[in-house]
Amino acid sequence: MRSRRWPGVQAVGFTSTLPMEGAPFTIEAPVAIEGRPPVDGGTPPPRRMKFVSPGYFDAMRARIIAGRDFTWADIDAGGKVALVSEDFVRQMGVEPAAALWHAPSSPAETDAWREVIGVVQSLRDDGLYADAPTLVYWPILMENAFGGPLLGVPPVAFVIRTDRAGTPGLLTEIRSKVWSVNPSIPIALERTMQTLYANSLARTSFTLVMLAIAGGMALALGLLGIYGVIAYVVSQRSREIGIRLALGAQPHEVRKMFLRHGLMLAGVGIAIGLVAALGVTRLMSSLLFGIAPTDPTAYAVALAVILAAAALASYLPARRAAAISPVETLKAE
Repeated sequence: MRSRRWPGVQAVGFTSTLPMEGAPFTIEAPVAIEGRPPVDGGTPPPRRMKFVSPGYFDAMRARIIAGRDFTWADIDAGGKVALVSEDFVRQMGVEPAAALWHAPSSPAETDAWREVIGVVQSLRDDGLYADAPTLVYWPILMENAFGGPLLGVPPVAFVIRTDRAGTPGLLTEIRSKVWSVNPSIPIALERTMQTLYANSLARTSFTLVMLAIAGGMALALGLLGIYGVIAYVVSQRSREIGIRLALGAQPHEVRKMFLRHGLMLAGVGIAIGLVAALGVTRLMSSLLFGIAPTDPTAYAVALAVILAAAALASYLPARRAAAISPVETLKAE
């Protein structure tokens, strides 16, 4: 493919649907396995499928766990090969290295078995929060497939891996190269995988932003509450504080006393918050990816932030308490 010779292009391929596009772009059809008839003797279960070109997995950095990738020689020979996802073979109860079997393209074509030549790592096809589906990958062009003499997929998505991804210059170059081959070819969408990634997280991101705002407001209100309580206690005990200082108490001791009081209030709130947080871990697990709802690092950072903020809120009135003049207090007496 000539696009491989473009500056900065590392790998190129094309496919019928991109990862994380989800419905309505998905294609499913029954897929039988040679020597493994359906348990009930009926139609084999439907499997999600994609049609891909040689080089697609390299462009997507999808690892071939066992076997090999498609080649253009396979397509020239009629495309009588297939690849399957790792979850597909594990669902069949075999290891990837032992999964080189034969599978027909559909139950109506049991005389057209196609050799599975490789197993690909499972990819999340419905977004980051959905499990990876079992996938069958067919060549982009096949003979005697799905009831027809020749099967191709006209609408395709080109995948280009390059360090120039998303730059206007690359997009302009792609358009000009495509239209130099055929000016009537429409280019419907131009996206980066980062865009697809962000789209799959759009709803969750909005929810987490709202939760972050609510959490920030709760933290601010809690700190204002601690500050108000300590400041009120200082104002009510100013006479006692002045007498303590007159009798020899050190200002730093007074500060520590009120800091301890504020941190004790924060500690009570933290204990209640931890119990509540552990109680909603099942609900939060649906909003998290790549991190457990009881991740100790996240809890430790949250506790450190709350304690530091509570210490600051307590320190301000505690400093004012330590600055009370014992002379003025005794004159008032």
